[in-house]
Amino acid sequence: MRRFWFLVFLALCMLAGCTGAGTDQPQTTSFFAMDTVMDFTIYGDESLLAGAEALISDLEDAVSVTDENSEVYAINQIGEGALTGSAGELMQSALAMCRRTGGALDISIYPVVRAWGFTTGSYQVPGEDAIGELLDHVDYTKIQYNDETGVVSVPDDMKIDLGSVAKGFAGSQTAQYLRENGVDSALLNLGGNVQTVGCKPDGTPWKIAVKDPNGGTPMIVLSIQDQAVVTSGGYERYFEQDGNTYWHIMDPATGRPAESGLLSVTVVGDDGLVCDGLSTALFVMGLEKAAALWQKSNDFEAVFVTTEGDIYITAGLENSFALTEEHQGAFVRVIERLPKESSDK
Repeated sequence: MRRFWFLVFLALCMLAGCTGAGTDQPQTTSFFAMDTVMDFTIYGDESLLAGAEALISDLEDAVSVTDENSEVYAINQIGEGALTGSAGELMQSALAMCRRTGGALDISIYPVVRAWGFTTGSYQVPGEDAIGELLDHVDYTKIQYNDETGVVSVPDDMKIDLGSVAKGFAGSQTAQYLRENGVDSALLNLGGNVQTVGCKPDGTPWKIAVKDPNGGTPMIVLSIQDQAVVTSGGYERYFEQDGNTYWHIMDPATGRPAESGLLSVTVVGDDGLVCDGLSTALFVMGLEKAAALWQKSNDFEAVFVTTEGDIYITAGLENSFALTEEHQGAFVRVIERLPKESSDK
């Protein structure tokens, strides 16, 4: 039986970590946004929670693909429109991620995802002809964006969706808002996308655990401070038909669920949008190509879980990664940096 993996987020104490972060009592809120439940815990002024929620709501109002009043919805209907405020920044960054990953992340894949039923709940396996026709309109390089005016233009029959990076972007924006208002300790769970601000109030890092749902206990624990942690995996949304499992992470090259030999990818970094986009793109790329991208990058670390249940971690996580007692027998390999002379060739 194929095993699937998912993230649970645990605010636990560590014995070593960063300097003290304050002693305010925790203030918490839970709300629904971007199609998920978000849970925020901050150590600071309780009124900032309302401000954080409003920040996310405003972004969602601009970039929702289903809200008829959103800016993205209008662009998808008429092929052109302007993105204002942070939505424009999100578009610019999303296109940069598409270029960086060579199209493994493509914000024009939305009609394909919809055809499989992942946006409607009416799951089905589209025919090859239907997939081929939809793929004719999947190509992020044809999206025109003017970063001065915020105007976006797309070809006929192309639809865009910023959902693959929106939660990560929202997490980073919210964290910055909190820092600017005196919060130096917070845990923001945006439906599985986690953004931390500083450390726990006692000065120890936050712990984030990757859990095996079949075992029911955490498998991996990451020690994190002031960074984002985002996981993508086939377990998140999938359906079964005729004995086959189909998940929502689509390969833009095939228009079908990505089959890369990976079950989950966790990305850790300072920029939530980068983590969000890369968690999807690296899943599509597979271990070898994903490791090669990491080796020429300096802004993220990653954990890969293969279909065989093996775990690969990038070298930057070696000192903040631990297996739980029940999973000490798991195969773990550290992906190292290439020697400089090799990486320069």
